Amino acid sequence: MSSIFDNVFNNPTIEVFTTEQFLIVLFGGLVIGLVGALFYCYKNTFSTGFVTTLALMPAVVTIVIITVSDNIGTGIAVAGAFSLVKFRSIPGTAREIGAIFTAMGAGLLNGVGYLGYALLFVIIVGFVRLAYDAVGLGQKKNAETDLNKTLSITVPEDLNFAGEFDIILEKYTREYRLTRAKTINMGTMVKLTYNIILKSPDQDRMKEMLDDIRTRNGNLEVLIYDRTDEESGL
Repeated sequence: MSSIFDNVFNNPTIEVFTTEQFLIVLFGGLVIGLVGALFYCYKNTFSTGFVTTLALMPAVVTIVIITVSDNIGTGIAVAGAFSLVKFRSIPGTAREIGAIFTAMGAGLLNGVGYLGYALLFVIIVGFVRLAYDAVGLGQKKNAETDLNKTLSITVPEDLNFAGEFDIILEKYTREYRLTRAKTINMGTMVKLTYNIILKSPDQDRMKEMLDDIRTRNGNLEVLIYDRTDEESGL
């Protein structure tokens, strides 16, 4: 059993490696990535591109690690290149960021030759996440959560939006507060963001509110979503 967790290179400091060792860690990274991707897909919303990237990431990180492990200068340069990815990508949710870091951690373990530990790490983290979801860790246990929403309204830039939607919001919400006003579409439109507490979670009432708002904003975009979704994004 212990041989499963032995180091493929017999040394975490990799100076040279054989073709066989290269193929072992490469295919090991692909298997580990697939396991992690399957855990992420279980009872979760996802895009095909993100899941595919998640499945490939441990193998990519593995190759980077075995390539630069004996060269500090190259390692620093590669780390700088990876840091630029943050500024070239769309911000994800906290769950997506967690999946990415899990894949990178597994790839690091695999890259230094610990395939067994990398696979064990992904499996343990995957089951722990499922357990946290099952017990509702971090979720508020009251009905008020379903009433807390964020409302986004797009209006023409020439519309005096001050108080324009107050009558509608007073009709459908217990509380509302304008938290942000942002120009979009080259300044031709303004996006208003409200934190609201609905009077009722009934979807028909919610649709009536959206229809009433559309008659005031020229049938431009109106979006309502859970405030917790916004807070979980990074």
